[in-house]
Amino acid sequence: MTHSSTRRGGSTLIVVSAVVFVAAAALAAVLLGGGGSSAHEAGSPDKHVVERGSFEISVPASGELAALKQIEIRNRLEYRAQITEIVEEGTTVKEGDVLFRLAKDEIEDKIQDARDALSAAENAAIGAQSNLEIRMSERDSAIEKADLDVTLAELALEAWKLGEVVSKRQELALEKETARMDYDRLLDKYEDSKLLVEQEFISQDEFRTDEINMIKAKARLDQALLDIEVYEQYEHVKQEAQKNSDVEQAKAERDRVEKRHNAEIERAQSDVTNKQAHLRSTNDRLEDLVQQLEYCTVRAPSGGLVVYANSLEQNRWSRGDRGDLQVGAEIRKNELVMVLPDTSQMTAEVKVNESLTGLIEAGQRAIVSSDAMPEAVLEGEVLSIGVLAESGGWRDPNRRDYTVKVLLTTDGNDLGLKPSMRCKAEIYVGLVEDAIHVPLQAVFHDGPAAYVYVPQGAGFAQRRVSVGQASGLHIEITQGLDEGETVLVREPQAREIVARLQDDTPADGQAALARPNGFPANGKGKNRPSRRPG
Repeated sequence: MTHSSTRRGGSTLIVVSAVVFVAAAALAAVLLGGGGSSAHEAGSPDKHVVERGSFEISVPASGELAALKQIEIRNRLEYRAQITEIVEEGTTVKEGDVLFRLAKDEIEDKIQDARDALSAAENAAIGAQSNLEIRMSERDSAIEKADLDVTLAELALEAWKLGEVVSKRQELALEKETARMDYDRLLDKYEDSKLLVEQEFISQDEFRTDEINMIKAKARLDQALLDIEVYEQYEHVKQEAQKNSDVEQAKAERDRVEKRHNAEIERAQSDVTNKQAHLRSTNDRLEDLVQQLEYCTVRAPSGGLVVYANSLEQNRWSRGDRGDLQVGAEIRKNELVMVLPDTSQMTAEVKVNESLTGLIEAGQRAIVSSDAMPEAVLEGEVLSIGVLAESGGWRDPNRRDYTVKVLLTTDGNDLGLKPSMRCKAEIYVGLVEDAIHVPLQAVFHDGPAAYVYVPQGAGFAQRRVSVGQASGLHIEITQGLDEGETVLVREPQAREIVARLQDDTPADGQAALARPNGFPANGKGKNRPSRRPG
């Protein structure tokens, strides 16, 4: 809310609330009595000597006391929660004191079942791990054997190349050479026998024998050459292919063995993972149940005053037909059970009309008194001003109030202060310094004119004045009175008035008038009082 300032005759004109004015006037009437006393008695209580000095401007407010800090105690049990023990409301507890206990038989049974399930899960996890280790060992053994088969096949191939092939070729070459030499010898003999038989040195039969032997030698040579050709073109190729195939088959078998065992290991590893996950979830459930068992006994996290939740206005009807908080009552999950206000630091949460909240700032001094102990005056300072206004309700739907929180500097425990105690507050929003001022009840109004009564002869005469800032008790006079003059602080009787104002023009020529407490009549806060130093 924005407030602008206007200046008139070098002073700020503050309009104050009529309610405070009426209250102050009534108080003055009680304190000062009626108008029957003598008008000119020295030291008369219904007269006041005009002074120059300073006075504070305050905003009155009312509300309730509250703890600056309070701890909410909720039911954290996820299962059926039935109260078996609860501390009495209004008890002041210390940190660690038992606030309430809940039935725990059902949770203890669940904990035993969870422990049995955890034991079974541990055994299953151990079994799965052992099976995995066996599968890994079998894989290593099978791969080692397959590697050996590959090595043997490769060695067989090398042995065949460097041994059998060389030996076979040498054997065939020897047979060929032998057959060739034998053929050449017998061919020469046959040629010689051909000459000898013509010369009849040998018989025809001997010639035929040499011819047959030569033909046989030629056949053996041809056979030896054929054997070499067959070996090189067929048998060697076949054997080489077989040996290479043996090596490839051994390698392929080795890959199949590794893949087959790896698949088994993956299944075993998956089983281990599942069993371990089940073990963890089972263990987590057990830990959760153990934690839930601890929630069955609720202790105070710090000291404070025990206040049941159904005693709070916002929770008064929340329990419905479930009854009050007592032994045997059931409470819901996360239900607010009680609060622990810290009464060592108390605040006054008071309501201030929206037209006045622009005058209030954090850090301003305040005085608070509670209805329970009105004789105790408590010092405090403004802590915060509410962000949103609250309606006046069905009694005054057009009224808008803001909650102002005042922090008390007194330890609430020393005075026995408790939350929700009704209280009143005076918030000091400004200081009028070195000003002529009179009691608030000394100033009267006739339309736009402000005036006072001053002694004149045997009675009192009206005198026009200009007013400035005001508090609940004093009002600044900017024009019309001098220090040391005397004014009447009550409404005189008609017979006591010896002179009245002759016109309706204010003494300073202005038509604006001040109202009680220095707050403007339009409620917009234009004539805002000066702030207190510091």
